[in-house]
Amino acid sequence: MALGAFGAVWTMRKLQALHPNHVARRAVRNASGLLEQARDIAGDARDVAARRETELRARFGLDTVENTYNYDVKDGR
Repeated sequence: MALGAFGAVWTMRKLQALHPNHVARRAVRNASGLLEQARDIAGDARDVAARRETELRARFGLDTVENTYNYDVKDGR
């Protein structure tokens, strides 16, 4: 009898979890978590890229090179 009561309670909780409001809430929570992870990854990638660019500029002396070419493009091409 206890096993039957446990099964009934478990089944009712699972069915309530499938209610559209609960499903939508979980979907939003998971999506916001994924968005936060994507922001963290993008920030880490930008930091690594900036550090590598600094290393390469120092290695090849690109900070001291002057640009003698005059870019006079009006339409952005």
